[in-house]
Amino acid sequence: MKVSVCGKGGSGKSTVVVLLAHELRRRGRKVLVVDSDESNACLHWMLGFENPPRPLLELVGGKKNVQREMRSSFDRGEDEPKMSVLASPQVRVADLPQEYVSERDGLTMVAVGKIHQALEGCACPMGVLSREFLKRLRLEPTEAVVVDMEAGLEHFGRGVETSIDAVVSVVEPSLESVLLTERVRQLALGSGAKFAGAILNKIASKELAAALTDQLKVRQIPVLGTVRHHDEIVSACLAGSALDSATAQKEMSSILDVLLAGETTLA
Repeated sequence: MKVSVCGKGGSGKSTVVVLLAHELRRRGRKVLVVDSDESNACLHWMLGFENPPRPLLELVGGKKNVQREMRSSFDRGEDEPKMSVLASPQVRVADLPQEYVSERDGLTMVAVGKIHQALEGCACPMGVLSREFLKRLRLEPTEAVVVDMEAGLEHFGRGVETSIDAVVSVVEPSLESVLLTERVRQLALGSGAKFAGAILNKIASKELAAALTDQLKVRQIPVLGTVRHHDEIVSACLAGSALDSATAQKEMSSILDVLLAGETTLA
């Protein structure tokens, strides 16, 4: 199972990714977390890893090499969603060099790449690599993948979701977040991916959850469940420590039940 977690910047995508990964691991799955957000520098410590793995972008020769491959593909008349930058037709987690993975107790993390300096250029090579890595990644029956997507919608234009089993959108209490999730649903359907639904995050009251649910229902967006506002999550994010919230984890358990059981309509 490959699940991508989308949403606007600041909605709490990474928090949901970490909670979902821990819950899948608790249920006996070996879990690979793919950091596909070129601007997020904190996912590794949220998962409890001291250092991030080397980016996969280095494994394929670096950003400039991928850009050269992309230019050659453009010269041949290929569209970006059809480009390929990986030599191997299949990728397995166990075959990745150790320096490119962080691993502990059945939880593994890889990072596609990051923007490190001004005037570095666009993040297109990371998007192409994300798509190809996920497309060629082969899983064992006991393995699951959770992808922390870049904020916004650009990844849909690169076809990253074409090999994803379920697209999930994180909704915080704002109309902007609701409207972006509406677009996530539309673009997921257009890419051939399954849109699983929305996860409400940072919710301070039942009334707020109900109001957001109503907004989403009008737009035919099923709600998988709710992660409430938790002070311990805020404190962990500020301190740069691993997320540890038993209550939030219990909320994610209920969400995962719905996701796995298919109790929402996967359009």
